[in-house]
Amino acid sequence: MITRGFKQRLSNEPASGPQRALITASFVSRVGNGLFNTAAILYFTLVVHLPATQVGAGLTIAGLSGLAAGIPAGILADRYGPRAIWLMALALQAATMAAFVFINSWLAFTLVATLDRLAATASGAAGGALMARVGGERPAAFRARLRTYVNLGVVVGTLGAAFAIQINTRPAYTGLILANAASFACAGLIVFLGVPNCRPLPRPKEHRQWSVLADRPYVSFVALYSAMGLQYQVVSLLLPIWLTTHTDAPRWAVAAVYAINSGVCALLQSRLGSKVETPRQGGRAFRLAGLLFLVSCPLMALTADVPAWVAPALAALAVCIHSVGEVWESSAGFALGFGLAPDHAQGQYQGLFGIGFDAGQALAPVILTGGSPCTRTRGLATPRRVLRGPGRGRTSGGRMGRANAPRETGYGGFRTASAR
Repeated sequence: MITRGFKQRLSNEPASGPQRALITASFVSRVGNGLFNTAAILYFTLVVHLPATQVGAGLTIAGLSGLAAGIPAGILADRYGPRAIWLMALALQAATMAAFVFINSWLAFTLVATLDRLAATASGAAGGALMARVGGERPAAFRARLRTYVNLGVVVGTLGAAFAIQINTRPAYTGLILANAASFACAGLIVFLGVPNCRPLPRPKEHRQWSVLADRPYVSFVALYSAMGLQYQVVSLLLPIWLTTHTDAPRWAVAAVYAINSGVCALLQSRLGSKVETPRQGGRAFRLAGLLFLVSCPLMALTADVPAWVAPALAALAVCIHSVGEVWESSAGFALGFGLAPDHAQGQYQGLFGIGFDAGQALAPVILTGGSPCTRTRGLATPRRVLRGPGRGRTSGGRMGRANAPRETGYGGFRTASAR
């Protein structure tokens, strides 16, 4: 019955042809991501025989280098149209992913990984601009549905990767890599056939090449959103470490919290996300998300001070609260990220948005795990303190929405393709 209700909520939201194509392409590419990301470290260490420290160093270099492509790719998307730039980025992602099959040294690995991250960052900027152009009458509902299918795609890919990991042979891992490369190619083909070319919008005379960097409200929002983004790795990184090293909870509790997090987000994303349309609503949603994180993190920390049979239940309650906050946070990020950006410059604005988020995710392991061995509660007190600041700062997010009232009208519509 729950599954039937979930499917009904998704089907109740009508989607245009371009929207369906974009959703399908995103789902296909994320299935490939789930296949590859789950087993990537195993392939590089067990098959290519690179030391884990070298893999980590290469990925760090690639991640930091990839940030450089965000704004330039967004500017190109604004100038030549987001569809064309996104298709080029997807083609480059397919090529770099296939190239991983042929690497045999750290230098080759780092070079290919850097090109892959540059393409991924460019894809995010152009894809975000294209999403803004095909948002339709209810952009929030469209984005919520898109995110739901993106999450489902990752889950499907992760389940598929489990079979290759169990086989644990070079051909099995090679198959995952080539499947991911094929997913980018298929996604590009779907977009090419199903999404019309969006012509660049006329730019006002006062427009500047790197205008996003002079937009202080938007830069402030990106900084706050980057800090709030730490919450993603609280559940995926910090909580598993905490449960296994600081509590008496059974090991199966780690898998349980993953399942709860994925299930709550999948069930609520469409229902809650469709309610966050405007920047003002986004500011309120961010404040609510900050409060929920403020509650969930102390509950996670308390699992160290309760009996073994209570710890899993307390962790499940904390993750449920945290997951609801995650849904509100992601929905607010969409509303503010698109709503505060001018129509003609969505590409470069989405480029900065992606840079901020990726930078926050790159720093998250150091911030979240750096203090956890020191005391029994400091590890989960850290994200509570960090997330409390952005949660309070969402009041300024609401002010940004009011200060950009003319933009809010444009954002709330997306009534025609030319409106973006």
